[in-house]
Amino acid sequence: MIVKVQEKDFIAEDEIQKLKNNCMETPGAINSFIGYVRNFSNNKKLTSLTIEHYAGMTEKMLLEISAKASQKWPLLGTLIIHRYGKLNIGDQIVLAASASLHRNAAFESTQFIMDYLKTQAPFWKSEEINNQNKWVLSRKEDEQALKKWGD
Repeated sequence: MIVKVQEKDFIAEDEIQKLKNNCMETPGAINSFIGYVRNFSNNKKLTSLTIEHYAGMTEKMLLEISAKASQKWPLLGTLIIHRYGKLNIGDQIVLAASASLHRNAAFESTQFIMDYLKTQAPFWKSEEINNQNKWVLSRKEDEQALKKWGD
């Protein structure tokens, strides 16, 4: 399991290669997801996104999410990188990836990781719209997504 919470940007290809190199066996599949800062939120033009977190607690929760995914699927490794600080439109926010011998485990576990990141990880997001900051509230759709995993 690789978990990083960082302010600096990342190169997804390099990080996925690190995941692959970290696996005890050669993966048959690595599935990845990259999240970016959108330019609109609730039909309003977004200027930037600021992400805050609680150091120590955040990394612990990301490791727990990775461990939970590894218990549900036969994974060779997982990767989560989540950025914090002020991010601009188009900036990368998150990289989640799962390595396995077969594609279905990689696909499903990566979606599982993202669903849990959206709802369980201790990140707080503030959007800048029209020179005003507004805290991002949890969404019902994200909470509903968790129900499909039966946890």
